Amino acid sequence: MAGHATKEIDSATLWGGKGSPFSASYGKLMMWFFLVSDALTFGGLLVAYGYTRYSTQGTWPIGEETFEALPFLGNGYPLAYVALMTFILIVSSVTMVLAVEAGHRMDKKGVIKWMLATIIGGFFFLGSQAWEWSHFIHGTPFGKVTLNDGSVAVVKGDFGTIENFEVIEAGHHHAVGDLVTEDLLHEFQHAAQAGHLHGTADNLTIHLHDGSVAKVNKAADENLQLIIKEAGTKHAISSAADESTRVSAEEGAADEYYAALTKGAVVYGANMTQNEYGPDQYGQFFFFITGFHGFHVFSGVIINIIIFLGVLRGIYHQRGHYEMVEKTGLYWHFVDLVWVFVFTFFYLI
Repeated sequence: MAGHATKEIDSATLWGGKGSPFSASYGKLMMWFFLVSDALTFGGLLVAYGYTRYSTQGTWPIGEETFEALPFLGNGYPLAYVALMTFILIVSSVTMVLAVEAGHRMDKKGVIKWMLATIIGGFFFLGSQAWEWSHFIHGTPFGKVTLNDGSVAVVKGDFGTIENFEVIEAGHHHAVGDLVTEDLLHEFQHAAQAGHLHGTADNLTIHLHDGSVAKVNKAADENLQLIIKEAGTKHAISSAADESTRVSAEEGAADEYYAALTKGAVVYGANMTQNEYGPDQYGQFFFFITGFHGFHVFSGVIINIIIFLGVLRGIYHQRGHYEMVEKTGLYWHFVDLVWVFVFTFFYLI
């Protein structure tokens, strides 16, 4: 066990065979072999992502523009939530170290306490990643639009609240004068993608799914800006560091945005074939790499729970060592380390 005093091992014993190198157990060696092979897999994925990013034409998404939402607080908090997720995962690695250290001292209560904290941290990360995925998939209220000049823009600002749809032409379910008040944003976005919005920002009508036509009663958007991601005949690509290169409200951003919206030239959210944040490959790599890592975290949490139950039952205390906790800790530290690279590649660079 690592808690024992260090012993000098002569060369013949160390390299003479018939014994485990460096006195490491078979289980530890196999865990290290697995971690090395898994590191090569993640390394290959991240190298492929980097190559694709720098060989793709057009502008790649910027982390602080794409991930700026907080649960219950809305947008305007660049990278705040993913930074919290990362902090919690790193703290869970610290608690895992403390669990291993307690095992070296044969402190069963300490192992239970720190492993429980590690499991809670893992569940928090998984729940946060599920929320991040959901937000990424559903996208922003504005979406990404193709403007009249052929340029492609994402939109920043405060989307005006949709109060209701006031029916002005009856359909199969709605009569004239009815007020539709449920699922407004989803209905609005579905109509926009289908080209069923008409008019201008101040006088917008929508064709509902039952064939009725309604007036969109919506508050005005505020601080609306168009960030040009692909140049057209009129607009050049916006610089991330220079807000003056964006199309502002004073320059007619709202008119251009709603002109694109009424033509159905909008993409909301992300899937494996398209996304509102940038090139299609961006969404594909995001889902695969973060999903692959998330599966590792989920597996780590399940393994931790299994080992935790063994600790509760006193199995490892009866064996006289907590090496299973240590082997599980190796895997958990690897998962945390990989996230540091995923976080850097997707969110910081």
